Order: sequence, then C-alpha cells, then structure tokens
Amino acid sequence: MSFVWKKLRAIIRWTVVAFLGSTILAVVALRFLPVYFTPLMFIRCYEQMTEGKSLKMKHHWVSLNKISPSLPMAVMASEDAKFLRHHGFDYQAIEQAAERNRKHPEKRKLGASTISQQTAKNVFLWPGRSWVRKGFEVYFTALIELMWPKERIMEVYLNSIEMGDGIYGADAVAEEHFGTDALNLTKAQCALIAATLPNPRKFSSRNPSAYMLKRQARIMREMKFVDKFNKD
Repeated sequence: MSFVWKKLRAIIRWTVVAFLGSTILAVVALRFLPVYFTPLMFIRCYEQMTEGKSLKMKHHWVSLNKISPSLPMAVMASEDAKFLRHHGFDYQAIEQAAERNRKHPEKRKLGASTISQQTAKNVFLWPGRSWVRKGFEVYFTALIELMWPKERIMEVYLNSIEMGDGIYGADAVAEEHFGTDALNLTKAQCALIAATLPNPRKFSSRNPSAYMLKRQARIMREMKFVDKFNKD
C-alpha cells in the first residue's frame, strides 16, 4: 500500500511540475509571439459545423500601434475603467457584483471580469462558468499580470476578443463592419464596438439598435474619465 501511495504522489508531483512548467513557458512565449488562434475560435468553428453553417473566422493580428488609440479607451470605459491601476482583479467590482447577485438572484448574473481576466480566458481557456475554469482563469490572470506589461495585455485583448459572429479582433471588425482598418477607426466606431462586448453575437456594431446607440453615447462620455492609455 505504501508503494502505491508513493507512486501516486510521484505522479501527482510530476503532473503539477509539468503543468506549471508548460503554462509558464506558454505565457512567456506569448508575451512576444502573435496570438493567431484561440480556443474560442476553434469552438465556434466546431459549433458552425455541427449546426450546418458555413465556416466563418475573420481574424487579423495587428500590433497595438496599428489600432486606433480610441479603442483601448473605449474598452476600458466599457469593461474595466481601473485596468491601468489594478493587478488583474478589481476587488471592489467583485464585491459589488456579489452583493447585487445576492440581492437579486432572479436577474441575470452580473460579472466583474477585468480586461486581464478576459484576456486570460480568451487565450488560454474555454467559455464557461464552472469553478474549475474560474480557478484556471485566476491562475492565468496572475501569470500574465506578472509577466506581461499592460500594453501587451491590451494588445492581445484587442486582437483576440470576439467582436461579432465569426469575427475576432479589432482589425477584422473594422474591415467587416466599417470598411476600414483598426488604425482608422473613429472614436464613435470604437465606442460602438466596445458597446457590443457584453454579447458581440447578439449586439451588432454594423447594425446597432437604439439600445446600442445609447450605450455608445454613454461610453463616449465615460472615455473622458478613464486613465490615459500610453502606447509609446
């Protein structure tokens, strides 16, 4: 019995070592390498095939200096106003979301994911709300905050996030919805893109509803108050 236990402990130990080593290596590598594909892209392609739809995956990697400076401001105003000040987690927002969800359990659950958390989820994980996935999200968020500068987190976020049905990243949505490239997106277009991010397959920046236009206007007002994002 002791031999089996020793063997089991050795397997667990080496599994943990292999996991830590491989994930840290991946995070270090992706600090410098473009992220051309994410797990979500493959999941969406699989969903399209199983539903009998034609495959659609629009994605062009571009560096941060080729993205309109208004887009980081817009997504911070919409998703994470404290992005430049926190270390991956907005504890005040988490407390507020937990309190609101406790008081109003009948309503849709309010999240408090930061841009760093969303980047970790998009690049390394899969969609879902399980505690296991959330635990991995916390782990990868801590790693990228430790190893990537904020500029890199924003660059990867703006290139990997889903921005429409089969559309991923700033350059692809600029081309598909506005007939331009990411660098030449206007402030209003950036705010409209940011307005879709809670559910980019439901809300369209190409054909915005009155609700989306209202969100766009609010984001444009709040862009004046977020911390200045310096790409240089």
